[in-house]
Amino acid sequence: MPVCVIRRTEPDVSVTPSPPSELLVVGLGNPGREYAESRHNLGWAAVDAFARDAGIEVSRKRWQGKVGAGTITGTKVWLLEPQTYMNESGRSVKKALHDLELSLDRVWVVHDELDIPLGRLRIRVGGSAAGNNGVRSIIGALGGDGFVRFRIGIGKAAHKGSAAGVRHVLGGFRGPDAEVASQVVLGTARAIRTGIEEGLDRTMNRNNREDWLEEEHEV
Repeated sequence: MPVCVIRRTEPDVSVTPSPPSELLVVGLGNPGREYAESRHNLGWAAVDAFARDAGIEVSRKRWQGKVGAGTITGTKVWLLEPQTYMNESGRSVKKALHDLELSLDRVWVVHDELDIPLGRLRIRVGGSAAGNNGVRSIIGALGGDGFVRFRIGIGKAAHKGSAAGVRHVLGGFRGPDAEVASQVVLGTARAIRTGIEEGLDRTMNRNNREDWLEEEHEV
């Protein structure tokens, strides 16, 4: 009668474990001291706040931008602040995406948006540029809109007309609005971290609400 021999196999220690997943977080803004405190630079400000909290230094020059990287709960997180000016942001993001070989859904873009009131954050995947030339540039450069947007509200200008709109976007915050903007920057940084640690659905559910800042403070 044939004998069945069972051989125990040792694990192949030569197999390299899978690398952690990667994520590219892009903060939109304009370089230059004159734009540093403008509404249009809230994307940069939020990414800077996230970087400080995560202990990531965003200072390396690469992909026509300022870059930093770190690992959070097993995810390699790349931070990119394009230095091309807002309207050409897509050139910088395209270079990064090409080198990192990431899919569109692994790109999170943090930017200001006129159609959302000051004090609100809305997170979504895909959609139109909603008048933001930086987002429009990224859609054009990447050939698709399937990336994640952290849309920071700045509200519309008090007066109609393109000139008033430009002054509003490139202007700074004053009085009570400055305090709200400061809270929003920190809240957006926390929302990014929640998305990385707990998933995109969780951070959408928590932050796409009017009371999102109170919710984030309770965490």
